[in-house]
Amino acid sequence: MKITVMGASGRIGTRLVEDLRQAGIEAVSASPSLGGVDSVTGEGLRSAIAGADIVIDVTNAASFGDSSALAFFKASTRNLLAASADAGVGHYIALSVVGTPRLVESDYFHAKMVQENLIRAARRPYTILHSTQFFEFIGGVVDMAADGDGFRLPSASIQPIAADNVAEILAELAMGAARNDTIEICGPERFGLDEIARMHLTANEDTRQVMTDNSARYYGVELNDDTLLPRKGARTGSLRYGEWLSMSD
Repeated sequence: MKITVMGASGRIGTRLVEDLRQAGIEAVSASPSLGGVDSVTGEGLRSAIAGADIVIDVTNAASFGDSSALAFFKASTRNLLAASADAGVGHYIALSVVGTPRLVESDYFHAKMVQENLIRAARRPYTILHSTQFFEFIGGVVDMAADGDGFRLPSASIQPIAADNVAEILAELAMGAARNDTIEICGPERFGLDEIARMHLTANEDTRQVMTDNSARYYGVELNDDTLLPRKGARTGSLRYGEWLSMSD
């Protein structure tokens, strides 16, 4: 079996390629920084995908706060789907985000919704994996909530997951048949956004305060308590946030 991982130099991609290779699978690492394979321009794409049984798309836009994300996901996804169809790829797997349909007021999540719709419209065997926020990105969420000398975040619930667990589940999906559907994954614990922000700051010996403000926005979207939560029946990662924090010291 040959699998091409597009976005292989990123946080998930590097872990995923390692997991696949440890399982004895031929995994091709593809990204602009790893040999000049660019899904947006199409450079090197057909060569990277030639002979692949599966393509796993873990690409991501460089910007979260403007329309450039839409341009990225439109061009990247169209090029990847076309190259996959020409190569006869039997399963297209893409990583997306839990809550995307409920977050489309945000430019970034609108772009992710367009990506998902392009995959479905291609009528090729696919699986879309919706993941909750990664533990590794909690710091970024907190930084975006900066307000003066502190942070302002809502108490909306979140069930974050370790990037290692996301990579493991993507590798498992590659071993099975295409679902032609979206499945969801999350971490084993539920927190309020304000609560996990305080945990993050404490772990980093940061004494700044988190103010609970349920009108505070997340990537520009006002949240309900369940906006960021997966549907019932989601797969659950094994690593707890406290364990991850201790491993990250």
